Amino acid sequence: MTTPRLELRLPDPEELAALADLAAEGLHPPEEMPFLVPWTDQPPAERARSVLQHHWLRRADWTPENWALHLAVFAEGRAVGLQDVSAEHFAVLRQVGTGSWLGRRYQGLGIGTEMRAAVLHLAFAGLGAVEAVSGAFDHNAASLRVSEKLGYERDGVQRFAIRGRPATEIRLRLPRERWAAAARALEVPVTVSGLEPCLPLFGAAAGPTAGPAA
Repeated sequence: MTTPRLELRLPDPEELAALADLAAEGLHPPEEMPFLVPWTDQPPAERARSVLQHHWLRRADWTPENWALHLAVFAEGRAVGLQDVSAEHFAVLRQVGTGSWLGRRYQGLGIGTEMRAAVLHLAFAGLGAVEAVSGAFDHNAASLRVSEKLGYERDGVQRFAIRGRPATEIRLRLPRERWAAAARALEVPVTVSGLEPCLPLFGAAAGPTAGPAA
């Protein structure tokens, strides 16, 4: 997938290593934890290794009933972060979830909005999803702003124990109609290539679904 500034695709081994090195540099202030699983609390070398392991795990255990597409995000040819889109029983539910991270030096530049807009286009226009879900802790203002721009609506809260302390996640939901309206307003053009032969792997019907109307 390409957008005006970004390319999202599966990384080759060298690019995956660069992505792991980026994670090792740190993704957020140490006093914060934006992830449900606090994997960034690991020492840098272990943090990098976990990126490699998780990427290959999700590629290896892929089935049409349970899949997660982990895409490296490139800006000017440099790996800047990771964007994933996942689903269980997509053929029945037509629902996807998303998650992402950006290297700290690339945060605050609008890249997070653009890369999630890309995978939402893949989900809705490419795969025929009817809704997308996500979530962010109530202290993660940047992630919540991105979701707001993209049309998500709040869908309740859930509490977790993170680092031995209570944390409140705000659940977010994006119906297809709200995605289409937000995509028209944002005007982020997305090009998807190579999808058609892969549709059965996603549990999706053959043939792309129309994107947001002009």
